[in-house]
Amino acid sequence: MKRSSNRILTTHVGSLIRPPELLEFIRAMQDRFLYDEAAYEKCLKDSVAAVVNKQADIGIDVVSDGEYGKHISWSQYVLERLSGFERRPFSGGNPFARGVDRTRFPEFYAELDARDKIETTMDSVAVAPIKYTGQKLLQKDIDNFKAALRKVKVAEAFMPVAAPASVIPDRKNEYYKNDDALLAGIGKAMHTEYKQIVDNGFLVQLDDARTAVTFDRMVPPATMSQYLKWVARHVEILNDAIKGLPREKIRYHVCWGSWPGPHTSDIPLKTIVDLILKLKVGAFVIEGANPRHEHEWRVWEDVKLPDGVVLIPGVISHATNIVEHPELVAERIVRLARLVGRENVIASTDCGFAQGPFHRRVHPSIMWAKLAALVQGAQIATKELWKKSATKKTLPKARVPKRRRAA
Repeated sequence: MKRSSNRILTTHVGSLIRPPELLEFIRAMQDRFLYDEAAYEKCLKDSVAAVVNKQADIGIDVVSDGEYGKHISWSQYVLERLSGFERRPFSGGNPFARGVDRTRFPEFYAELDARDKIETTMDSVAVAPIKYTGQKLLQKDIDNFKAALRKVKVAEAFMPVAAPASVIPDRKNEYYKNDDALLAGIGKAMHTEYKQIVDNGFLVQLDDARTAVTFDRMVPPATMSQYLKWVARHVEILNDAIKGLPREKIRYHVCWGSWPGPHTSDIPLKTIVDLILKLKVGAFVIEGANPRHEHEWRVWEDVKLPDGVVLIPGVISHATNIVEHPELVAERIVRLARLVGRENVIASTDCGFAQGPFHRRVHPSIMWAKLAALVQGAQIATKELWKKSATKKTLPKARVPKRRRAA
């Protein structure tokens, strides 16, 4: 994994807004309409090439393919790559409509739910052993990404995929003896995806909003200790899922969910950071630019980043149309770099700009403006962090006349 050895590098969380022409094909797929498969494949390849080129032109150092090959959301896409799940219409209403934040602000969420389309309207039920079957689909994404990268010059490239805890949220179990066994089965299956990405020369980013968000849905009625035990178990499962893979090839992304809500019941980073740092990865991509979590940069005043590990903090928010001033971005970078070391910081966004093909948080033009501000802020931070101390010249001591004693 590249480090900020002589300047602050930039990256983002992965998901980027799809172009209209690609969305037309994806809509046809979701609605089960007929479409020209050859035309879709060409559109996908061209779209990936264009978005990679755009990132490089703006100056992003560590780029992604925008997750353009995923036809559902950042976490539901694995339904196309895992066997053992059966889709059924929701039973008991929208499973996403729960949590302390929703209970406290029901009027707000009623308006939000009426405006935002639910990403999926089906339950996913485990009815057979979970196995990874998506090698061909994944390789197509990898090949399109490689083709795009041949035409640009960037420092590194990564592919974002779901961590076991975030694979198909609210999944149901009718096969395994308990939910823990189902989770272990998912982790074992997802190892295949993680390994295939690393074997093809990319960094793999493990996206995991579910770990932090579960606090809002679990406590109450569960206790804090029960939640922390739950987190610890998911850390174990993920470490098993990446066992044997080079640590320096793995990024772990944790956030508090991308939805534009109050987030008043988010678990503080300081409460879970020690558990998260037990993950055997090379970098931690952590949300930190929005008003609910920006203050948490101070966590690193007391918490030591593991040796050899990179911190990739969010210094740009994906959830507001306001484009951050580059000087503010630089401030966010500098204060963290002075705590953990400038070579250990890569500047990033809080989260992806499009958690699903049709779920974007800002206008595309604003997304690119934000990424440009990220690059500009990193340049300002670089000047601050690498500025040379003025050479001190040795000057002769000035002769100070002695004061006369009073008569």
